[in-house]
Amino acid sequence: MLTRHWPLLISVDAALDLPQRPFLPNPRRMYEAVTKGIRVRVTPQYLEEESSPPDGRYVWAYTVHILNEGSETVQLRTRHWRITDATGHTEEVRGPGVVGHTPVMAPGASFRYTSSCPLTTPSGIMMGSYQMTTGTGQSIDVAVPAFSLDSPHSKPSLN
Repeated sequence: MLTRHWPLLISVDAALDLPQRPFLPNPRRMYEAVTKGIRVRVTPQYLEEESSPPDGRYVWAYTVHILNEGSETVQLRTRHWRITDATGHTEEVRGPGVVGHTPVMAPGASFRYTSSCPLTTPSGIMMGSYQMTTGTGQSIDVAVPAFSLDSPHSKPSLN
């Protein structure tokens, strides 16, 4: 297992520091999972300007919006990503928080951040989880839905 930490911060919206934005779906492809009242939505976007297909460099941004629909305050402690490229090569990334933050979300609060993922192939898939703790110290493993990293350079296939 290869563990890699990337300096990937593009932007962060912390619910505690900014006015609440509506939790509305994005018209781009969106993936969603709910675990114990924690809703996680991911919207990936291929970054043509950061990519260089002739050099085997393909880059995606992905925006994650986490909404606490439960009745307890939670804090995101760690992340775990499984990133698989088009050849089936998988890397795992583990670390504290997300983009340098371990957000605390009261019921009804949300946290949104954008990060990026480079691959050497024109497509791939990411999935993962966040470990959160409640105010009573209970640990919760919150699923991040599997989401597709598709570029205009990938060949369509039927799964």
